Amino acid sequence: MNYLSNALPFNGRTAAEVSSGFQSYFIPAGYVFAIWGVIYLGLAAFAIYQALPAGRHNPRLRRVHGWVVLTNLANTAWLFLWHYERFPWTLLPMGVLLASLIVIYLELKAGGARPPASRWERWVVDAPFSLYLGWITVAAIANASVVLEYTDWNRFGFSDAVWMGVMLGVVVAFAWAASLREKDGVYISVLLWALAGIGARFPAEGGVTVATWGAFALVLLALASTAVGARTHHPPPSARG
Repeated sequence: MNYLSNALPFNGRTAAEVSSGFQSYFIPAGYVFAIWGVIYLGLAAFAIYQALPAGRHNPRLRRVHGWVVLTNLANTAWLFLWHYERFPWTLLPMGVLLASLIVIYLELKAGGARPPASRWERWVVDAPFSLYLGWITVAAIANASVVLEYTDWNRFGFSDAVWMGVMLGVVVAFAWAASLREKDGVYISVLLWALAGIGARFPAEGGVTVATWGAFALVLLALASTAVGARTHHPPPSARG
Protein backbone atom coordinates (compact mmCIF):
# COMPACT_ATOMS: atom_id res chain seq x y z
CA MET A 1 0.00 0.00 0.00
CA ASN A 2 2.88 2.36 0.68
CA TYR A 3 4.27 1.68 -2.79
CA LEU A 4 0.88 2.20 -4.45
CA SER A 5 0.22 5.38 -2.48
CA ASN A 6 3.23 7.00 -4.14
CA ALA A 7 3.30 5.14 -7.47
CA LEU A 8 -0.28 5.94 -8.44
CA PRO A 9 -0.24 8.22 -6.32
CA PHE A 10 -3.26 8.39 -4.03
CA ASN A 11 -5.23 11.60 -4.58
CA GLY A 12 -2.67 12.63 -7.21
CA ARG A 13 0.11 13.53 -4.74
CA THR A 14 2.99 11.64 -3.13
CA ALA A 15 3.49 11.70 0.64
CA ALA A 16 6.50 14.01 0.26
CA GLU A 17 4.47 16.40 -1.91
CA VAL A 18 1.75 16.57 0.72
CA SER A 19 4.36 17.21 3.41
CA SER A 20 6.00 19.97 1.38
CA GLY A 21 2.78 21.98 1.57
CA PHE A 22 3.44 22.67 5.25
CA GLN A 23 5.99 25.06 6.68
CA SER A 24 6.53 23.23 9.96
CA TYR A 25 10.22 23.30 10.76
CA PHE A 26 10.18 19.66 11.83
CA ILE A 27 9.45 18.23 8.37
CA PRO A 28 12.66 17.05 6.65
CA ALA A 29 13.66 17.40 3.00
CA GLY A 30 11.86 15.15 0.55
CA TYR A 31 14.80 12.80 -0.06
CA VAL A 32 14.71 11.73 3.60
CA PHE A 33 11.48 9.82 2.96
CA ALA A 34 13.49 7.34 0.87
CA ILE A 35 14.15 5.61 4.19
CA TRP A 36 10.84 3.83 3.67
CA GLY A 37 12.60 1.66 1.08
CA VAL A 38 15.12 0.52 3.69
CA ILE A 39 12.38 -0.04 6.26
CA TYR A 40 10.36 -2.23 3.94
CA LEU A 41 13.43 -4.16 2.83
CA GLY A 42 14.04 -4.97 6.49
CA LEU A 43 10.41 -5.92 7.05
CA ALA A 44 10.51 -8.17 3.97
CA ALA A 45 13.54 -9.95 5.47
CA PHE A 46 11.62 -10.33 8.73
CA ALA A 47 8.55 -11.67 6.90
CA ILE A 48 10.65 -14.36 5.21
CA TYR A 49 12.53 -15.28 8.39
CA GLN A 50 9.44 -15.62 10.55
CA ALA A 51 7.90 -17.98 7.95
CA LEU A 52 10.87 -20.37 8.03
CA PRO A 53 10.83 -23.36 10.46
CA ALA A 54 13.23 -21.64 12.86
CA GLY A 55 11.10 -18.51 12.84
CA ARG A 56 7.74 -20.25 13.25
CA HIS A 57 8.85 -21.80 16.53
CA ASN A 58 10.75 -18.77 17.80
CA PRO A 59 9.14 -17.58 21.08
CA ARG A 60 10.43 -14.03 20.59
CA LEU A 61 8.62 -13.74 17.28
CA ARG A 62 5.44 -15.40 18.51
CA ARG A 63 5.18 -12.72 21.19
CA VAL A 64 4.91 -9.96 18.58
CA HIS A 65 2.94 -11.50 15.69
CA GLY A 66 -0.34 -9.77 16.50
CA TRP A 67 1.35 -6.43 17.05
CA VAL A 68 3.10 -6.66 13.68
CA VAL A 69 -0.26 -7.14 11.96
CA LEU A 70 -1.62 -4.13 13.82
CA THR A 71 1.27 -1.96 12.63
CA ASN A 72 0.45 -2.86 9.03
CA LEU A 73 -3.22 -1.99 9.44
CA ALA A 74 -2.43 1.30 11.17
CA ASN A 75 0.13 2.25 8.51
CA THR A 76 -2.35 1.56 5.72
CA ALA A 77 -5.07 3.63 7.40
CA TRP A 78 -2.61 6.50 7.89
CA LEU A 79 -1.65 6.48 4.20
CA PHE A 80 -5.24 6.96 3.03
CA LEU A 81 -5.93 9.68 5.58
CA TRP A 82 -2.70 11.54 4.80
CA HIS A 83 -3.01 11.46 1.03
CA TYR A 84 -6.66 12.50 1.17
CA GLU A 85 -5.73 15.32 3.57
CA ARG A 86 -7.75 14.27 6.59
CA PHE A 87 -4.91 15.52 8.73
CA PRO A 88 -6.45 15.60 12.24
CA TRP A 89 -7.59 12.00 11.79
CA THR A 90 -4.06 10.88 10.94
CA LEU A 91 -3.12 11.20 14.61
CA LEU A 92 -5.20 8.14 15.51
CA PRO A 93 -3.49 5.55 13.26
CA MET A 94 -0.13 7.22 13.87
CA GLY A 95 -0.63 6.80 17.62
CA VAL A 96 -1.61 3.15 17.16
CA LEU A 97 1.40 2.56 14.91
CA LEU A 98 3.82 4.18 17.37
CA ALA A 99 2.35 2.34 20.37
CA SER A 100 2.44 -1.01 18.54
CA LEU A 101 6.06 -0.55 17.53
CA ILE A 102 7.01 0.36 21.09
CA VAL A 103 5.37 -2.86 22.32
CA ILE A 104 7.20 -4.89 19.66
CA TYR A 105 10.49 -3.23 20.53
CA LEU A 106 10.09 -3.86 24.26
CA GLU A 107 8.89 -7.44 23.77
CA LEU A 108 11.88 -8.28 21.58
CA LYS A 109 14.22 -6.84 24.21
CA ALA A 110 12.36 -8.09 27.28
CA GLY A 111 14.58 -9.81 29.82
CA GLY A 112 12.37 -12.86 29.88
CA ALA A 113 12.37 -13.31 26.11
CA ARG A 114 14.84 -15.62 24.44
CA PRO A 115 17.81 -13.54 23.24
CA PRO A 116 18.67 -13.49 19.52
CA ALA A 117 20.05 -16.88 18.49
CA SER A 118 22.54 -15.37 16.09
CA ARG A 119 23.85 -12.20 14.49
CA TRP A 120 21.61 -13.07 11.53
CA GLU A 121 18.52 -12.91 13.74
CA ARG A 122 19.60 -9.55 15.11
CA TRP A 123 19.78 -8.19 11.55
CA VAL A 124 16.47 -9.59 10.25
CA VAL A 125 14.37 -9.25 13.42
CA ASP A 126 15.75 -6.66 15.85
CA ALA A 127 17.31 -4.19 13.40
CA PRO A 128 14.23 -3.76 11.14
CA PHE A 129 12.02 -2.86 14.09
CA SER A 130 14.62 -0.52 15.59
CA LEU A 131 14.76 1.19 12.20
CA TYR A 132 10.98 1.33 11.90
CA LEU A 133 10.48 2.64 15.44
CA GLY A 134 13.17 5.27 14.95
CA TRP A 135 11.47 6.64 11.86
CA ILE A 136 7.97 6.53 13.36
CA THR A 137 9.27 8.38 16.44
CA VAL A 138 10.24 11.22 14.11
CA ALA A 139 7.14 10.82 11.94
CA ALA A 140 4.81 11.03 14.94
CA ILE A 141 6.36 14.32 16.07
CA ALA A 142 6.23 15.67 12.50
CA ASN A 143 2.63 14.50 12.14
CA ALA A 144 1.61 16.31 15.31
CA SER A 145 3.37 19.49 14.18
CA VAL A 146 1.51 19.37 10.84
CA VAL A 147 -1.85 18.96 12.55
CA LEU A 148 -1.10 21.89 14.85
CA GLU A 149 -0.21 24.02 11.84
CA TYR A 150 -3.32 22.82 9.97
CA THR A 151 -5.60 23.75 12.87
CA ASP A 152 -3.93 27.16 13.40
CA TRP A 153 -3.12 26.36 17.01
CA ASN A 154 -1.44 29.36 18.65
CA ARG A 155 1.12 27.23 20.61
CA PHE A 156 0.18 29.06 23.84
CA GLY A 157 1.65 32.19 22.32
CA PHE A 158 5.12 30.75 21.75
CA SER A 159 6.83 31.09 18.39
CA ASP A 160 7.43 28.34 15.83
CA ALA A 161 11.12 28.46 16.70
CA VAL A 162 10.46 27.82 20.39
CA TRP A 163 8.26 24.83 19.64
CA MET A 164 10.89 23.55 17.25
CA GLY A 165 13.35 23.66 20.13
CA VAL A 166 10.96 21.62 22.26
CA MET A 167 10.57 18.97 19.54
CA LEU A 168 14.31 18.78 19.00
CA GLY A 169 14.75 18.32 22.75
CA VAL A 170 12.35 15.36 22.63
CA VAL A 171 14.38 13.76 19.85
CA VAL A 172 17.62 14.22 21.76
CA ALA A 173 16.01 12.69 24.87
CA PHE A 174 14.87 9.64 22.91
CA ALA A 175 18.35 9.25 21.40
CA TRP A 176 20.06 9.24 24.78
CA ALA A 177 17.44 6.89 26.24
CA ALA A 178 18.16 4.44 23.41
CA SER A 179 21.89 4.86 24.00
CA LEU A 180 21.94 4.46 27.77
CA ARG A 181 19.23 1.82 28.08
CA GLU A 182 19.44 -0.31 24.95
CA LYS A 183 22.73 0.59 23.21
CA ASP A 184 20.68 0.75 20.01
CA GLY A 185 22.75 2.36 17.28
CA VAL A 186 20.21 1.59 14.54
CA TYR A 187 17.46 3.58 16.25
CA ILE A 188 19.79 6.52 16.90
CA SER A 189 21.08 6.51 13.31
CA VAL A 190 17.54 7.03 12.02
CA LEU A 191 17.16 10.09 14.24
CA LEU A 192 20.41 11.46 12.80
CA TRP A 193 19.13 10.88 9.26
CA ALA A 194 15.96 12.82 10.01
CA LEU A 195 17.75 15.70 11.72
CA ALA A 196 20.19 16.03 8.82
CA GLY A 197 17.18 16.19 6.48
CA ILE A 198 15.59 18.94 8.54
CA GLY A 199 18.84 20.89 8.49
CA ALA A 200 19.04 20.45 4.72
CA ARG A 201 15.50 21.73 4.22
CA PHE A 202 16.03 24.80 6.41
CA PRO A 203 19.70 25.76 5.89
CA ALA A 204 19.31 29.46 6.68
CA GLU A 205 16.65 29.84 9.36
CA GLY A 206 18.84 31.43 12.02
CA GLY A 207 18.21 29.98 15.45
CA VAL A 208 16.19 27.08 14.09
CA THR A 209 19.05 25.97 11.88
CA VAL A 210 21.56 26.32 14.70
CA ALA A 211 19.29 24.38 17.08
CA THR A 212 18.77 21.62 14.51
CA TRP A 213 22.46 21.06 13.97
CA GLY A 214 23.04 21.37 17.71
CA ALA A 215 20.53 18.57 18.26
CA PHE A 216 22.27 16.60 15.50
CA ALA A 217 25.58 16.95 17.37
CA LEU A 218 24.02 15.73 20.63
CA VAL A 219 22.43 12.74 18.92
CA LEU A 220 25.72 11.97 17.19
CA LEU A 221 27.35 12.01 20.61
CA ALA A 222 24.71 9.53 21.80
CA LEU A 223 25.58 7.27 18.86
CA ALA A 224 29.29 7.49 19.72
CA SER A 225 28.48 6.65 23.33
CA THR A 226 26.52 3.63 22.14
CA ALA A 227 29.43 2.40 20.03
CA VAL A 228 31.86 2.75 22.95
CA GLY A 229 29.41 1.06 25.31
CA ALA A 230 28.90 -1.84 22.91
CA ARG A 231 32.65 -2.43 22.67
CA THR A 232 32.98 -2.33 26.44
CA HIS A 233 30.08 -4.74 26.89
CA HIS A 234 31.33 -7.10 24.17
CA PRO A 235 35.15 -7.01 24.23
CA PRO A 236 37.03 -8.64 21.36
CA PRO A 237 37.94 -12.35 21.72
CA SER A 238 41.58 -11.52 22.51
CA ALA A 239 40.47 -9.33 25.43
CA ARG A 240 38.23 -12.07 26.77
CA GLY A 241 41.17 -14.44 26.76
